[in-house]
Amino acid sequence: MSTLRVPDVVFTPNQDAERLRKSFEGYGTDEAAVIWVLGHRNASQRKKIRDTYMQLYNESLIDRLHSELSGHFRSAVILWTYDPAERDAKLANEALKRKRKDLKHLQVIIEIACASSPYHLVAIREAYCSLFDCSLEEDIVSEIPFPKRKILLGLVSSFRYDKEMVYMDVANSEAAKLHEAIKAKQLDHDQVVYILGTRNFHQLRETFQCYERNYGNPIEQDIKHCGDADLENLLKKVICCIDTPEKHFAEVIGNSIIGLGTDEDSLNRAIVTRAEVDLKKVREEYSNMYKEDLDKAVIGDTSGYYKDFLLTLLGSKF
Repeated sequence: MSTLRVPDVVFTPNQDAERLRKSFEGYGTDEAAVIWVLGHRNASQRKKIRDTYMQLYNESLIDRLHSELSGHFRSAVILWTYDPAERDAKLANEALKRKRKDLKHLQVIIEIACASSPYHLVAIREAYCSLFDCSLEEDIVSEIPFPKRKILLGLVSSFRYDKEMVYMDVANSEAAKLHEAIKAKQLDHDQVVYILGTRNFHQLRETFQCYERNYGNPIEQDIKHCGDADLENLLKKVICCIDTPEKHFAEVIGNSIIGLGTDEDSLNRAIVTRAEVDLKKVREEYSNMYKEDLDKAVIGDTSGYYKDFLLTLLGSKF
């Protein structure tokens, strides 16, 4: 499901670090070399390159990329070069520290809680504490008002079982509990938070299917008109991220490039964070939803080395 294309024969971290250093020397920067090295290395290989670069040249590769590159190309490359847990912790912190915290920004928190493995979520929480001297949970409590705070806190603070284990009796029982909470317009009910925040993703997908079979409508449809539009939209994003993460990220990309202007931050986040996860499925979903090839959409909305780098992560350039 990953679109990352790593060569069969990869240079050593020393060779990659030396090639990057050479790309920074002289007049101007060899951006194509930066793309060739970093755009074709997985997270483990990129970590070795970062560590080796620091050992060889006594400077941070991230800092050097920041000084050598510019614009949206720089933002995308640096986001990609970070350790994934550190990257996601930084994205979460940026979302929480914004003055305006609408769903467009809070969905970053939903993504790391509902479209990541439980082990990656733990790594993000550890990285957050290390980077910002407080926990992700503390910042959610201090920055997000109730009742959205209750939902987000429940999502990030638990550890889900990560195996494909599904119990039909639990799915039916919890579909009923969700239906009762929705009927009562209590979207922040303790049972809703518990079910969405603790059950494994396979169990929850079966629960959503049971809900539709037993009550006639998809759960996200029944959530509408419960009285709090912000909470309704938040929960619909949670359910989409759990049920079909590829659809969620296809929508993030579509919203970032369709219409007037481009939201490069959202475009970068979706492509960079999913390139080693399920970007192939996101591409397929994008094509189904928008009747357009994602590569062509990116080509039409970006340019230069920025375009080349995104296409590299999409697996289009090798």
